[in-house]
Amino acid sequence: MQASGVQRDAPDPKGAVFHIIHGSFVDGPGVRTTVFLKGCPLRCVWCCNPEGQRAEAEIKLTKSKCNACGRCATVCPTDAVVLNKDEKEKVRIKRNVCTDCGLCINACPTGALAHFGEIMTASQLFEKVRKDDRYYRESGGGVTIGGGEPTSSPFLTYALMKKCQEDGISVAIDTCGYVVSEQGYRILEEADILLYDLKGMNEAKHVDNTGMKNGIILANLKRLAVSGKRIIVRMPLIPGHNDSLEEVRAASQFLSDLRAVEEIDLLPYYKYGTVKYEELGRTYELQIEPPQLEYVDHVKRIFEEHGLKTQIGG
Repeated sequence: MQASGVQRDAPDPKGAVFHIIHGSFVDGPGVRTTVFLKGCPLRCVWCCNPEGQRAEAEIKLTKSKCNACGRCATVCPTDAVVLNKDEKEKVRIKRNVCTDCGLCINACPTGALAHFGEIMTASQLFEKVRKDDRYYRESGGGVTIGGGEPTSSPFLTYALMKKCQEDGISVAIDTCGYVVSEQGYRILEEADILLYDLKGMNEAKHVDNTGMKNGIILANLKRLAVSGKRIIVRMPLIPGHNDSLEEVRAASQFLSDLRAVEEIDLLPYYKYGTVKYEELGRTYELQIEPPQLEYVDHVKRIFEEHGLKTQIGG
């Protein structure tokens, strides 16, 4: 049975979680625990967490672990698992007919098949993150809820955020800013800190890069900045896509007018997430190299010239 990543308001909302990182020194100030929820409205061509795009749990296939025993194909009710003679691809999943039921995972003796995404309730997540409370208090850290896009699971995210805040744990929301629901915007308003992604200023390029226009993202950022919300803007630098001097200068000018923006984190492109595409049976289309360090430093100086505290990474 396919598991939904979003559940309507309930006493203990639940959704699909694809990763939890304890003891992180990124994703906000201090020592943090970061919870990654599935589901995102954007489809960034450089996405390093493709397993976070769909709201449902998905089957991943690690080909190097497969011994071609065939048990997965035997139990599949839709004949979605195909055995191959190719040594490099012993098993293939026909994603168009796979229902992500998980029977193949249960049958796999080597761990080659697993789920991207585990259904958890807000209470279950809170019990996991509160164990690190001592580190939060000693370092000025807290919990970061990201994804995917956490506001795509608004009831789960809000419930977890409130449980943390009521226990004195600071909460950062890592958002793409494309938030159109009342419940989603309420999360952004009530979070302690926002890690707000800005993926480009040019609307046409933003559509090419993410599949969505950026008007809602920019409008939400301006509205939240007026409210005095603590905001750290994170800007990926993707060569040939959003790193032109025109884009950089437009972003620095736009952000310099938003006094609530505490910091700019420049995130140069890297290739570390590409293996996940193979595990999901997808092709990673972007064939570029990371930006030159000298250029990243130049971009940093442009933001600093506009009076913006800027760092590389974060």
